Amino acid sequence: MDTSNSAQKDLTAVKTVFIVEDDEAIGDLLVQAIEQETSYQAVLASDGFQALKMLRTVKPDLILLDYSLPGMNGLELYDTIHTVKALKHLPVLIVSAETARIQKEIKARQLLQLQKPFDLANLLQAIERLFSQP
Repeated sequence: MDTSNSAQKDLTAVKTVFIVEDDEAIGDLLVQAIEQETSYQAVLASDGFQALKMLRTVKPDLILLDYSLPGMNGLELYDTIHTVKALKHLPVLIVSAETARIQKEIKARQLLQLQKPFDLANLLQAIERLFSQP
């Protein structure tokens, strides 16, 4: 029995969470938490411009997007990503401490939002909820 082929299939079946977070400590913590607490892999970008560059080669299954980013905010990045046909249907989770101020824009885009600071269990539940949507 050739196990290398099935191992290769399992590797390609791993879902990728693409995290865009400008606070390095929070970004590293999110990567570590997702990779230790789930079967997913995590990739980190520190701002919207780096994220757009990385998305040319990284093919995520979900984007975890901070709202307050340098250069362009999370919703501006979402709008840019949303224009790319291959990325248009990716589930996106917005995390922000500024929930009241951006609530209307979040609802208009039908995005799931998590308020900072958040509990790790709530984050993991939100990720699972997005992955379970058709």
